[in-house]
Amino acid sequence: MAPDTAIAASPLTSPLVAASRPYAPVAAVRLEAVTKVYGAGRSGVAALDNLSLDVEKGSFTCVVGASGCGKTTLLNLVAGLDEPTTGSIEVVGRSALMFQESALFPWLTAAGNVELALRLRGMGRSARRTRALELLDLVHLGGFATKRPHELSGGMRQRVALARALAQDADVLLMDEPFGALDAITRDLLHDELENVWSQTGLTVVFVTHNVREAARLGDRIVLLASRPGRLAADFDVDLPRPRRIEDSGVTTLATRVTEQLRREVARHGRGH
Repeated sequence: MAPDTAIAASPLTSPLVAASRPYAPVAAVRLEAVTKVYGAGRSGVAALDNLSLDVEKGSFTCVVGASGCGKTTLLNLVAGLDEPTTGSIEVVGRSALMFQESALFPWLTAAGNVELALRLRGMGRSARRTRALELLDLVHLGGFATKRPHELSGGMRQRVALARALAQDADVLLMDEPFGALDAITRDLLHDELENVWSQTGLTVVFVTHNVREAARLGDRIVLLASRPGRLAADFDVDLPRPRRIEDSGVTTLATRVTEQLRREVARHGRGH
């Protein structure tokens, strides 16, 4: 929950009044006053500064901001690849991280790449073969199980990477600009694929992107980070019906609002504030 919308508990609130309030959303990811500094002393560089953020279970949260605002650092901390300098991070369940590059093993088939994640979970050979094919079907690659990465397009490789992330049986899917290197048409198709997977699985998704329109197309919520160090600058609820198209007027209007705020943050940083 964003800091400006949090409701402080009061000892004077009666149980009857408290019970009448809507059920509080369950946080799948919670950051409390997280600061991350690389280096030490005067040479230290702060990537994140006192960042507090709750990500609701089952939600699709997009994180945007200028280069260097700490978006990737945020995902690495949530994924457990790094530790905060101060503050705490809580993740309910397992997390999986998907990068801009598919990072598939070139000597394995599409099914083999997905099976590897299942093998690491201790799944038997027959069961993991069946599950890998199910996951490839989920991302519409059922007919490409025996293909190796060099035989697949960039968009197909990212679908395999998504199936591999899902094979980790994660509750929280962390995505670091997964479609940033793709052309507009392929990216639009993968938006549909990702939205379908999210709606079918109930995953919590935290999606980092430089593309504000992409965030408005996909997210339930858009979190804007200020630049250097990353702080929570703005928090937008996305109240647009699904399915959406990237060219929808509502998506355009929201993207314009977020972009205007982003420009103000960049200008503020440029003035040295």
